[in-house]
Amino acid sequence: MVNRAGSDIPEDVYVQFVRSLFESRHTLLVGAICHMLVALMAYLHTDQPIYGVISLLLLAVGVWRFVGLQRRVGELDRLDFETARRWEFDYIVKGGMQGLLLGGFCFISIYVYPDSFAELGSLAVNLASLVTVVGRNYGSQRMVLVFAATLVGPISAGLLLRGDLPHVVLGLLITPFIVIITGTAAEVRKILFSAVLDRKRARQIAKRFDRALNTMSHGLVMFGPEGRVIVSNAQAAEMLGFGSSEQLLGRTLRALLLRGVAGNLLSHKDYRYAETHLTRALSEGRGRKVLLRLKDGRHFEFSAREGREELGVITFEEVTQRIEAEESVRYMARYDSLTNLPNRAYFHEMVTELMMGGDPDRLCGLAVLDLDDFKSVNDTFGHPVGDGLIYAAAERLIEFVSDDVLVGRFGGDEFMIFFNHIEDEDDFARRLDAIFARLQGEVDVAGLALRLQASGGGVIVPVRENDMDTITVKADLALYSAKERGKNGWRLFEAEMDVAFRNRQIMKSYLRSAVQAKTLRVVYQPIVDVRTMRISSCEALCRWDHSELGPVSPAVFIPLAEEMGLISEISALVLDAACQECARWPEHLGVSVNLSAKDFLDGSIVDKVRKALSTSGLAPERLEIEVTETALFDDKNSTRVYIEGLKDLGVRIALDDFGTGYSSLSYLHTLPLDRVKIDGSFLKDVTYNTRSYKLLKSIVDLSRNLGLAVTVEGVETFEQLKLLKSSVRPDRVQGFLFGAALSSSGIQTMSNTSWSLEGGSDRQSLTIQS
Repeated sequence: MVNRAGSDIPEDVYVQFVRSLFESRHTLLVGAICHMLVALMAYLHTDQPIYGVISLLLLAVGVWRFVGLQRRVGELDRLDFETARRWEFDYIVKGGMQGLLLGGFCFISIYVYPDSFAELGSLAVNLASLVTVVGRNYGSQRMVLVFAATLVGPISAGLLLRGDLPHVVLGLLITPFIVIITGTAAEVRKILFSAVLDRKRARQIAKRFDRALNTMSHGLVMFGPEGRVIVSNAQAAEMLGFGSSEQLLGRTLRALLLRGVAGNLLSHKDYRYAETHLTRALSEGRGRKVLLRLKDGRHFEFSAREGREELGVITFEEVTQRIEAEESVRYMARYDSLTNLPNRAYFHEMVTELMMGGDPDRLCGLAVLDLDDFKSVNDTFGHPVGDGLIYAAAERLIEFVSDDVLVGRFGGDEFMIFFNHIEDEDDFARRLDAIFARLQGEVDVAGLALRLQASGGGVIVPVRENDMDTITVKADLALYSAKERGKNGWRLFEAEMDVAFRNRQIMKSYLRSAVQAKTLRVVYQPIVDVRTMRISSCEALCRWDHSELGPVSPAVFIPLAEEMGLISEISALVLDAACQECARWPEHLGVSVNLSAKDFLDGSIVDKVRKALSTSGLAPERLEIEVTETALFDDKNSTRVYIEGLKDLGVRIALDDFGTGYSSLSYLHTLPLDRVKIDGSFLKDVTYNTRSYKLLKSIVDLSRNLGLAVTVEGVETFEQLKLLKSSVRPDRVQGFLFGAALSSSGIQTMSNTSWSLEGGSDRQSLTIQS
């Protein structure tokens, strides 16, 4: 900030200069007494009354100035710029009056009443005062100039008025004293100005350093060459239990750590560890971090490094929250959040560690369990209930955990149990039977009584010859075999399972190659109109003939394709082929294509159908898309959106395998369906079981009342067809009674063929008419 009075010094420095005028105020009294005594002696020596008057005035002005300064001493700490300006002006006025009296004293003694003693005394007083002007009044440039002019001016005038050459020369020579005095004072002021600025900068730097030091989130302690604290901050004092940072000064690292021991915060073991590593870091000049856990549960991290000029610095901070967060993250990375059991990765790590220790020739065992029909629980009651069932199973399994038995959640509804030491197969069976017995029974989940049931696979192997990955595969194979045999039990791994597994893997490889090479073929099963008994549509079916395996049943390769994630590619292949072939058939024939549940999880299904129609040129109304209840149940909302998108294309939608899924009736009025295909299971005893007949008839009537066409699948006997045609009256029928699935050309050949019921009551048959 620049002085508003026009000076080139900042206001705060100007205030400091004005404050300096008050520092040696007591010299004013001493000077006033000296001035008075000299003037009094001149009076006594010359008997001139003027000297007596000057004597009294000099004393009065000196005391007046002193009293004025003394009265303002208490306000110096609150001195501001405007007040300083007023005080300087007052100081100059009073000082100027004193200067005029001293100068007048000299002028009178030299020229008015010349006297050798008075002249000598007055000159001595004035010259002495000139010397003090620089030391006392450097803070006010105007005061120095006024003093110099009022003291030197009258002396020079008196000498010049004497008229003789020596006095005139002396009068001229004394005039430059004004320049010398003001110049000297200016130099002093310049030096002091620099000193004040440097002191100001140093104070600012010190203040900033102190603020930075004490606003750090870390505690900081700096050690001198002799190993004692020379700098510390408030955080260090607070963390170490001191009242202030000054209390740390002069202490050694060992003393600071021992204080933690004395306060029962640090154990002797941790104290020795910390002292060793921190001292080594300071002496070697290498950064090192030491993490300490205090007895009260807090964690502190110390960082030590050597500074410059043999100074050492240790910073430390409380990292309790960070450590707890890291432990929480580590726990979450290792343990399942629902059951608190080790997750798959950590279970693998724990088992591997156990297998590496102990007797390498011992037997160990692994069991893989999963809950039976868990998907139906999730689908029926929702995932929260499913989670509750998993938690209930985990609670029961945890009861078997020991130093030798580990339990982990492998993912989903699957658990793993590792037995570190098994005596023999009987021992393993007893243990696993006990676990399965504990798992059996009902559990209460959110007020629902659910039955807990599991399937499992186990394996017993020598530790030396196996690893975790190997035994996991074998246990999985045993689990797969147990599920194939009807669930609710467990099987022990056998070598034949491995062979079956390898064969299955080979078949997967063959199937993948067949899909990629598009060597799968499409055949068509006729769908017959009950009214005309002619083919009105066909269902496209996929077939796989392998050069080595021969014909592979769809019941084998379709589930395999679903497991491998290839089912959507097969669906696309069948869809494209069916549209292409149907476009060549007579216009009264349509084609029906099954889409899997996975197809309806992909938003591109509508685009795939649109592309197949566009490429083949098939009229949309000749294509019927069959949707399984499984697809509807997986995600009803999104499936509805895709079905509506297909309907917008103009294709027809049929609900396939009606009656085999869940909540079937709800789909009939909530989804935009055109047709219902009733599963063949309804026909098994319909010809002789009145109850089955009524159920089938009711379903057909209900569907018709809702505006839906009806197709009955699985027609295999003449009696079934006769009953359907005469009484149940569906719109269409389909089954092996009308022959095996045909090629595209076979369908074209049969397109004008009709079937008829012939014979009397004793002997009836189905004949083909062209």
